[in-house]
Amino acid sequence: MTDIYKCGSQASYAGPDEWFTGTVRVDPLFPANEPARASGGSVTFEPGARTAWHTHPLGQTLIVTAGFGYVQTWGEAAREIRAGDVVWIPPHEKHWHGASDKTPLTHIAIQEALEGKAVEWLEKVDDEQYGAK
Repeated sequence: MTDIYKCGSQASYAGPDEWFTGTVRVDPLFPANEPARASGGSVTFEPGARTAWHTHPLGQTLIVTAGFGYVQTWGEAAREIRAGDVVWIPPHEKHWHGASDKTPLTHIAIQEALEGKAVEWLEKVDDEQYGAK
């Protein structure tokens, strides 16, 4: 049977301090219903907020829906992302993403789980790394 996830039917929650710096709100959109492995959520970062460094076993797609921010892969310069951009992050690529220091950012994050795990959280992006864009 087809499922419809009604807007507002799933509670928003604050992004956990272990995984994020700053104020972040996560709005679940859809779970990974077996046999599918993909799940998605809308994530809003207030100015200066960002994820910790992390990887995804099967990669991640970000669809930027509002605002301006950055995505950075380990060892590379941060890249600007804006509303309308779509970002593909390959499997196991260490990266972070978040808002600029002056404006918020909202994106839809879609990732697949491998053996029940969709993300590996690593160390936080410190202020020096964030400011070195």
